[in-house]
Amino acid sequence: MASSPCSSSNSGGSNFDCGLEIKTRSVEQTLIPLVSQITTLINHKDKLKKTEKTLRAIQKVGQAVSVAVGRFVAVGEAIALENEELKEEMGHACFEARRAMAIAQLTDVCGAEQSESDGRGTVFSDRTGMVKAARMLLSSVTKVLVLADRIVIKQIISSRNKQVLVTLEQLEQVSTFQEFVQIFSQFGNEMVEFAHLTGDRQNDLKDENKKARMAAARAVLEKCTMMLLTASKTCLRHPDCESARINKDAVFQRMRLALDQVIEIVTDARTSGEAKTLPISIYAGIKDFKVEGLRDSLYCVPCEAVAAQLEALVEQTEDFTDSAYTSHEQREGILQLCHITRQGTQQLLSTWSEQQSLKAKEVTEEVELAILKTCQSVSELRRELHKVAVGRASELLKLHSDHLVLQALKAAGSEGNLEAVAEYGRTLTEQREQLVETCRLLCHISGTEPLEITCIHAEETFHVIGPQIISAAQTLALHPNSKIAKENLDVFCEAWESQLCDMAVLLKEINDVFEGRRDKRTYLSLPRAVKHSTNLKTVKAAKLDAEEQTTIAKLGLELRLLTSDVDSELERWEEQDHDVARQCQSMSSVAYSMYLFTGEGLLKTTLDLFHQAEVLSEQGLQFCSFLQSLSTQLGDEEKMLLLSETEKLAACCQQLQVCAKTPVQGKSATFQKVDSSIQNTKGIVAVLVSLLPLCNKLIKKCKSQRSSQGSPQHWRERQLGTPVKEDALNGKGSNGFGVKTLEQHMANMTFLETK
Repeated sequence: MASSPCSSSNSGGSNFDCGLEIKTRSVEQTLIPLVSQITTLINHKDKLKKTEKTLRAIQKVGQAVSVAVGRFVAVGEAIALENEELKEEMGHACFEARRAMAIAQLTDVCGAEQSESDGRGTVFSDRTGMVKAARMLLSSVTKVLVLADRIVIKQIISSRNKQVLVTLEQLEQVSTFQEFVQIFSQFGNEMVEFAHLTGDRQNDLKDENKKARMAAARAVLEKCTMMLLTASKTCLRHPDCESARINKDAVFQRMRLALDQVIEIVTDARTSGEAKTLPISIYAGIKDFKVEGLRDSLYCVPCEAVAAQLEALVEQTEDFTDSAYTSHEQREGILQLCHITRQGTQQLLSTWSEQQSLKAKEVTEEVELAILKTCQSVSELRRELHKVAVGRASELLKLHSDHLVLQALKAAGSEGNLEAVAEYGRTLTEQREQLVETCRLLCHISGTEPLEITCIHAEETFHVIGPQIISAAQTLALHPNSKIAKENLDVFCEAWESQLCDMAVLLKEINDVFEGRRDKRTYLSLPRAVKHSTNLKTVKAAKLDAEEQTTIAKLGLELRLLTSDVDSELERWEEQDHDVARQCQSMSSVAYSMYLFTGEGLLKTTLDLFHQAEVLSEQGLQFCSFLQSLSTQLGDEEKMLLLSETEKLAACCQQLQVCAKTPVQGKSATFQKVDSSIQNTKGIVAVLVSLLPLCNKLIKKCKSQRSSQGSPQHWRERQLGTPVKEDALNGKGSNGFGVKTLEQHMANMTFLETK
């Protein structure tokens, strides 16, 4: 049974085991003050001097316990009235809690002396009665809380079965756009509610492995919701297209599997795959291979068991040595270390057996030395495997950071070139196999079970999304003029790019564990500027309720569409590394992270959202300064056009900045601030959509004039009268403007433990 406050022992040797497993932190944290107060009452000294001050203190604690239990019981009885299926159990638990109120009588000050003279028990004389009352009280209150927790589980199951799954089936069967739009709107609201129910549950779970599994399932649902939208629209627009149907079916299947996994986690259902006789990873194998335990088990551990553990561990290294991507030197190094580990273990077991035959009572120096050598060889093997896996992952992330294959697939699809799509599809399949294998290697050296689960999720994601991208590209190639098919391919490519970013974060976490910078699972948070750190300690972060989230989610969808428009405009730029394109991409990425707040993303609380709004406003104002500098290199007409749009952007950024920095108190004011932040962000992104084609046109025009009228230096001096740097127009300089892209930010993110 999981440890809980109900299992804390007292100085008298009593153990308050309520017989219930506490699975959530909220129940545990609610019980801790009660346990502390009861422990104070029980752990008094037997010959404690009964001064008036002591009696008053004890009575105060007893009264506090009584009030707390009264509140628990009131809540429990209200829950029983609203939930018929729990009425009997909850009623019994509340009745037991009221019976346990004898603690208040045992701590009564006024009757303490009189009670003792009458032979009645008090906190000083009736220790057995106090322990019995405390045991009953903790057991009954814990049962009330655990039963209340079942209501949360019921809500999640009901949301999935009666809302999400039903609407999902309706979406799968629709035949018209009008019907689809109507049902998807309902589905979006249901997914927002489901996301917040499961998000709260994820944060509340005590088991870190379940947390990681829940995070993986919710990530699938989050990304698949947008995929479902575009894949279904594509299938409706092109009903006879087989690749579109395959694309859509794969999304629906993955969403159902993720929904099933959520229910397995919240109901604690046991799956057949959970019972493992052999370690599935090298991390688990090394964890099980505890040769240090031989010091204390000269006659308890059979040699065969230790040898079997080693062979299971060495067998797992075949994933490294059998890989076509492992270099000859790396393969030889791993095999050599495996050989050394085998020799060391055999020597240890031989020495250990000799000690057993001699009936030695203690571990000799020879055995101790053999243990140390074996541990060292295992450590060196782990270090080499870590080096190989991390090196492979780093190389792949760097190699695929330009997303050239995805761009080629988009281009081939837009041209209707099925042969080119097939060729680039094979290249993407090869990349997918490399990434899947690399995730498997990272799983082997993950260092913690939650990270192992995250590696498995990454492996499954690459395995599934690769073929979906190819089928989406085939659909576009068959219908090259279809805007919906193009949008669908873009969404799946974004999911691939997003998973590569997630893999970079995962790689950092694995390195942190290996190097000892973390000893427990932490959760990703956005980078925070130092100047905000003092405010973060004093301002209380808040979460919106389901109704408010639904309202904000509708705004968020409009924001998401605008960021998509920015991405579409950026694709038209010949110079993707130009400062204008790069800075707009950075701002769009920040805005996109704010959109994810309306569903589920890196921003978890309103405080995160407001901080990100400040980041966006600061970036926008810096970009305005850059555009003003750029305008000095243009003719009067072009300059006026650019400055007009720049002024609109500056106004929106200033409004967002004021909104983000304005302190608010209360739920209603917080909701209004969130609403205003999203609205102002929409305004900024809308201006970017207008600015990008204008800047692209003006920059092309300037370059054309510059090339036709002589040298760039001559053109600038004649038009402007003063020389400027060449870099201002060719994207190589930024007048000190240094905005990092989202990917660059992610490489430097801090990790904050979820409260």
